[in-house]
Amino acid sequence: MDFQIGDIIKMKKPHPCGANQWEITRVGMDFRLKCRGCGHQVMLPRGKVEKNFRGKIEVLD
Repeated sequence: MDFQIGDIIKMKKPHPCGANQWEITRVGMDFRLKCRGCGHQVMLPRGKVEKNFRGKIEVLD
């Protein structure tokens, strides 16, 4: 899968704040994701992100 910094993605499970949109802020062996609801950041291994990935969200600027 092709992930780019700044992409907004949807994951299988929502964050505890209720949001299920995540912004990718780092790509590599580990991903840094920022919750679009509360701003909390998490680091996840690439395999876990690819397994729980449910789609990209189109954002109109």
